Amino acid sequence: MTAMKRVENVEGLKMSLNGQEVGVLTHYSGGKNIFVFSPSYIALPVTQRETLTLTQLADARYLTQPLVSAQRLTPVLSNLLPEGALREWMSRSLKVHTDNEFPLMAHMGRNLPGALLAEPIQAGQVPGWALDHREQVEPVQIDVEHSQDKFSLAGVQMKFSSVKGQDGRFNVGRDANADSWIIKTPSTVHKHVPYNEYTAMRLAQIAGIEIPEIKLVELNQLDNLPDIQLPNETHAYAIKRFDRDDGKRVHTEDFAQVFQVYSHDKYKKFNYEQIADALFQYGAQGLKDVQQMARRLLVNILLANGDAHLKNWSLIYSEGLRPKLSPAYDIVSTLPYVAGELEFALNMARNKNWYNVDMASFEAWANRIGVPWQAVKVHLNETLTLARENWPDKLSELPMVDSQKDVLKRHWQNLQTDFRITS
Repeated sequence: MTAMKRVENVEGLKMSLNGQEVGVLTHYSGGKNIFVFSPSYIALPVTQRETLTLTQLADARYLTQPLVSAQRLTPVLSNLLPEGALREWMSRSLKVHTDNEFPLMAHMGRNLPGALLAEPIQAGQVPGWALDHREQVEPVQIDVEHSQDKFSLAGVQMKFSSVKGQDGRFNVGRDANADSWIIKTPSTVHKHVPYNEYTAMRLAQIAGIEIPEIKLVELNQLDNLPDIQLPNETHAYAIKRFDRDDGKRVHTEDFAQVFQVYSHDKYKKFNYEQIADALFQYGAQGLKDVQQMARRLLVNILLANGDAHLKNWSLIYSEGLRPKLSPAYDIVSTLPYVAGELEFALNMARNKNWYNVDMASFEAWANRIGVPWQAVKVHLNETLTLARENWPDKLSELPMVDSQKDVLKRHWQNLQTDFRITS
């Protein structure tokens, strides 16, 4: 006699990239989430198949296996969702637990980072191939709850999608426009973060780092800003979205997604050699991206940025198949906020202390990746020259508050001789 199956309700989301169905995400009332790649997607020739994740380029079996998780989604999807204050705020508005990620995905599906769309599937329309992976459960399809066309963006600060109008004002909550931006409001915990980040990003740009367009925006220039607590500060920080191009979505992926780890492990398990190795092996412009990454690593050390974790390094699939290193973002001088901080976020050549790093550290890093040291060294030398010649004078003109500038100048003096900057 056949045992009776347990009955569970199931909701479904269709996941697609630029109109190409990638798969279906199902959520069972018992808490299981299962993402299954579409047979039609698997059957496409590689040259015609939009890449969802670098992992599928490295592992030919990846697309054939269902990705099963409980409460949280599989990391390649989970890392599209917000962290910290924004997650808590959205979870409260939806009346769901912060670890219950399917409702967040359903709520945010039309405005995820990159090009991935998550669209609700009506009850009875979830395909059979997406339901074949829970043999002990009889699924009862129901309509998706919490599916609203609202805004979102992954990140630990309160940051929002917006569009910039012809009048120069920013309409928060929209992004389907040729002029799409991310707005990061002032922090209620740390003072003057917009000025700090704007300054750090400008200094990075001067040293040869590719960044998107950035601005400081007066808070009274923001329309439809949600009713959130803000400090007594006047400016937000705005950065143009590199995952939008003339109104079109461009697929992106951060390295927590690439390495299939959850956001709480973004400081653990992986290092800067592994990021560079992935770029070198599978990227569309391997050596060029490793050279740019070397510049960014050095700039993060010079700027005392201890937050360049896995989620702050991303790939961009502008051609749809093989990725490139995205422009830099989220470069902040963290030392003014973390007294006595000594370390950058991940290991590099078995070291995390920025006061112990020198040219030999970068040479060991390059050798571990297998890239020619001289091809990296020339970029480091140029970065140093640009920083030493320009940063001291430019820093005095930029809006970082004076007390933070003083911390940064002292930091420069404490670096190894190879990287010291005289202010």
